[in-house]
Amino acid sequence: MNEVIENIKPKMQKAIESLSHEFNKIRTGRANPSILDSVKFDYYGNLTPINQAANISVEEGRTLVISPWDKSLIAEIEKAIMSSDLGLNPSTSGDLIRLTMPALTEETRQEYIKQARTEAENSRISIRNTRRDANNTAKDQQKAGDFSEDDLKRIEELVQKETDHFIGLVDSELKKKEEDLLEI
Repeated sequence: MNEVIENIKPKMQKAIESLSHEFNKIRTGRANPSILDSVKFDYYGNLTPINQAANISVEEGRTLVISPWDKSLIAEIEKAIMSSDLGLNPSTSGDLIRLTMPALTEETRQEYIKQARTEAENSRISIRNTRRDANNTAKDQQKAGDFSEDDLKRIEELVQKETDHFIGLVDSELKKKEEDLLEI
């Protein structure tokens, strides 16, 4: 009986982690090194994330500074950033690459908020699907005689409580991201 509840927590937690990962890709006006997590470049035949071949730091709030450990990689990293869908233009000075985050227009902010809401809804759907699967498993076990009708109701209530908790987390993450995007 408890295994049904224990099985849903990690799955629902994964939905929250996935949401955080997707939110990191949506840029705000501030520089955040995690925006480059999805950008990979050709490193001796392997696609490698930038953060595995360079130090990435924030300078003056709106600029990312990339300092590759191997200076011969600067051109490859620059090319990867320009071909990504982030809309950023790197500028190289010596052995550093600088990325200045452009200020967001109102239209861009609204687009990013729409994208954030879509990602949040995908997470909610994932959490609800986990709830449905857990309830179906519990019903199957109850039919097999593993536990009583009352136990089934208790399990369904506990599953719903977990679902509400995780959907609450999604909503609070979305609210934080929207505030971030609306901040000027």
